[in-house]
Amino acid sequence: MNETLDLLRRYYDAFNAADREPMLALLTEDVIHDLNQGVRQSGKDAFRAFMARMDHSYREQLTDIVVLSSPDGRRAGAEYVVHGEYLATDDGLPEAHGQTYVLPGGAFFEVRDGKIARVTNYYNLEDWIRQVGG
Repeated sequence: MNETLDLLRRYYDAFNAADREPMLALLTEDVIHDLNQGVRQSGKDAFRAFMARMDHSYREQLTDIVVLSSPDGRRAGAEYVVHGEYLATDDGLPEAHGQTYVLPGGAFFEVRDGKIARVTNYYNLEDWIRQVGG
């Protein structure tokens, strides 16, 4: 369990540092990524492409991060607050012009062989749209 909690803390530390390669190194090659209100993507390359798209359109920092783990360390969850800036219009979403937002979010994880094998993120998309003026 402690190894899983440490893994997730390193994942979020790398996220907040916008240090993508160390973040991606914590994922299995076949990682499953369930996008909030979207499709399921598979593989580290798909996750890398998703993060590149996100980094183009958003600047985000997570605060108040709390991570929890099952006793065997195979499943975990996190809750956090996203502080962001909408930098460039993301496909199908309102036009970006530097709007800021604060949004609670959460994630569920599966861990295999000391790496993250699934990431499922949740946040309230309608609240985000309201905050950016959509």
